[in-house]
Amino acid sequence: MSRARRAARPGALASGVVSAVAARAAYRALRHSPPAGQQTWTRTNYRDEPITLLEGPAVAVGAVTAELIGAFAAARQGKIQHRDSLERTVDSRFSLAMILAGGGALGFGMVDDLAGSGKRRGLAGHLGALRHGEVTTGTVKLAGLAATGLAGGLLLGGKRSDVLLNAGLIAGGANLLNLFDLRPGRAIKVATLIAGLIAAGAAVTGPDRSAGLAAVAAPLGAGLALLPEDLAERAMLGDAGANALGAMLGAAAAQALPRPARACLLAGIVALTVASEKVSFTKVIERTPALRRMDMLGRRPAPLAAPVAAGSAQTAQADTGPSNTGPSDTGRPGARSAGAMAVTLLPGRRTGRHRRIESGVSRDRSITRFFEFSLRTLAQQEP
Repeated sequence: MSRARRAARPGALASGVVSAVAARAAYRALRHSPPAGQQTWTRTNYRDEPITLLEGPAVAVGAVTAELIGAFAAARQGKIQHRDSLERTVDSRFSLAMILAGGGALGFGMVDDLAGSGKRRGLAGHLGALRHGEVTTGTVKLAGLAATGLAGGLLLGGKRSDVLLNAGLIAGGANLLNLFDLRPGRAIKVATLIAGLIAAGAAVTGPDRSAGLAAVAAPLGAGLALLPEDLAERAMLGDAGANALGAMLGAAAAQALPRPARACLLAGIVALTVASEKVSFTKVIERTPALRRMDMLGRRPAPLAAPVAAGSAQTAQADTGPSNTGPSDTGRPGARSAGAMAVTLLPGRRTGRHRRIESGVSRDRSITRFFEFSLRTLAQQEP
């Protein structure tokens, strides 16, 4: 094993550990003092139970912090080594691209998390609204992710085709991972799988077998650090966290994989994104036993749907609590246990996505409180 490879592995491990520690510390701090109040970040999950969105910013902050430290270390080592060292220049540029991808996706994802109404969903919904002159927060986010991807691609450098390919990986990865954030832990599990594919692909196709692992270490470490909170249904990534995690994995793929592998990965991202407009990933997972077992790994038991007569809907609601659309196990013998939750799907209730607790008016007040808090904080820091 070469000296460069021996140095890269501890670097990847250190980056993962730093991002995990930073993500846990950020989550603890945000939970203790949430900007603009806890209600601003509280949503209801598919069980109609309260859940916080603060996991997403914490994951992004953890991964970006690790990359900031990596960029600082690369710049400092570059001063010690030869001024024109290509290796250190590439390392610094990659860290900056990861910071830009994670920070940009976090910012635009928060816009959709805090101000989005949820009335328009998917590319077709947002683009359809735009054709009628309505600019949704989802449209703003999509445009912001495209700009973030292009900036990251330019920062990574290369030919024009490489810049466009890398921009597509960053923006497409951010959007795709968000499509999986519909059940506890699912988005982080998918991110872990993608990170493993990037690391394996780089090990097979690249000269340095540990380059891929080093590239994905920061986002992977931050995501895994808060996976227990996600699986326990205490927190969720939201658009901010899922977009940031996906964008950084896209940047990692852009750095670690050769052009043919990047082109195949981007084609897969585009295919899944287009398919999501017509196909429910949740239904596909629930119908596929292997995928369903992986999806349920570490999660609370899925709630069971109980058939209710039309005339007794109100009684059933009082007995079983709010509705949800979790996978049903009613077809398996002995599936119903003493702790299982019987649920009823209420008419007119949108299924699948996490919903907001507050009304439109109180949501607007929460957003106002958030920006007022930010302005006050900036004012206090001025001399």
